[in-house]
Amino acid sequence: MSAVTASKKRLLTVFSIVMINVIAIDSLRNVPAAAEYGSSLVFYYALAAICFFIPSALVSAELATGWPKNGGIYIWVREAFGPKWGLFAIWLQWIENVIWYPTIMSFIASTLLFSIDPQLANDKYILLPVIIGLFWLATLLNLYGMHLSSLVSSITALFGTLIPMFFIILLGVIWLALGNKSQISFAPHEFIPNLTNLDNLAYLTAILLSLVGMELSATHAQDARNPQRDYPRAALISVVLIVFTLVFSSLAIAIVIPSHEIQLVSGLVQAFSIFFNAYHMSWMTHVIAAMIIIGGFGGVAAWILGPSKGLMIAAHDNGLPQLMQKTNRFGSPRNLLILQGLIFTVLCAVFILIPSISGAYMILTALTTQLYMLMYVLMFVAAIWLRYKQPDVKRSYKIPGGNWGMWVISSVGTITAIGAIFIGFLPPPGIDVGNPTHYQMLLLLGFVLLSFPPYIFHLIQRFKK
Repeated sequence: MSAVTASKKRLLTVFSIVMINVIAIDSLRNVPAAAEYGSSLVFYYALAAICFFIPSALVSAELATGWPKNGGIYIWVREAFGPKWGLFAIWLQWIENVIWYPTIMSFIASTLLFSIDPQLANDKYILLPVIIGLFWLATLLNLYGMHLSSLVSSITALFGTLIPMFFIILLGVIWLALGNKSQISFAPHEFIPNLTNLDNLAYLTAILLSLVGMELSATHAQDARNPQRDYPRAALISVVLIVFTLVFSSLAIAIVIPSHEIQLVSGLVQAFSIFFNAYHMSWMTHVIAAMIIIGGFGGVAAWILGPSKGLMIAAHDNGLPQLMQKTNRFGSPRNLLILQGLIFTVLCAVFILIPSISGAYMILTALTTQLYMLMYVLMFVAAIWLRYKQPDVKRSYKIPGGNWGMWVISSVGTITAIGAIFIGFLPPPGIDVGNPTHYQMLLLLGFVLLSFPPYIFHLIQRFKK
């Protein structure tokens, strides 16, 4: 019986794992920010893939196949350093998602408003209530137990991400083939950025954020037919496919919109509008906008519940106060979802405090990336520590090269993640973020305040004992 069960369990092919990775990671949201780099975005994506994307894929695969329990990052860090640090890691994963929601909801709302009237997408006082309303609608659906199936999630990801992504790449190729003017140069020297100007690294946070999530999809590594052989292949194919689509869809935007005119929130539909107007197909802008909205909203509705359920696993270890452990009759973590919505609503105030919508989008993107990168630091360090603390735990996939291989891969990932945290404090050039010092102080305040709650929870639970 156990042999039959095992054979049924390990049904994922290389193709299946690649599709899971693409659906989990590939996103149009950060494409306009990457387009700001012009031709040099190829260099930045290659750098991010080598120094972060590949290391995070390999390390999370080993951890997922060694500790294949529900809980992911919480279990891995808890096994290495104890429940307190495990709670901190899963909190970072949860809270960065909460901060991510205003950026993805602004992307969805601006796409909706742009399709109605391009001027509306730049009016923060119209954009803000639409963002908040859409998010609370998605939260309400999850509170009442409306769970989107994996099939629906896959369909919305296909229609809202992959099809528009390949479509805009095709439009960019046609644009160049017809001899239309390109806003960027493809001369060889243009692909190498000026690294002496640190401000040029500011958009790197958006690029790194578009490559996170391998630790989530890696939980499927143990379901591969041959994890040691198939998962590295799937990871490599995933890296190539995801980077390819992100790079060339970003280039397609950069081809038709001058760098200083790219809107970070509505840049994608802005580029589609230019393409379709040139080809006398302006009606297609509304079709693409609808596809992006459906795909984005479907993804948000599915993600709202997932991270909260992950945090509930830490709650069962008494890592959270009793109030935050409550579920409703549908099994949804009611209080956590409401807390998530309240934090989201407060964070949306950034759209009022920062002069431009692109500036608000950028500060939330930077803060999301910083908190996520801190979580990755914990993951990389935990992976090294577990090689020594629990060497006998069977890992279906193991990074080659023994402990030295793990040290090299994890060290590269750790250094990159720490570097990204500091880079996040650099105000992006060409975007109105107000006073640069205020921008940095707002980021620092957010980083500290949003990292602190796990320690409060730990103290509360400690005093109760």
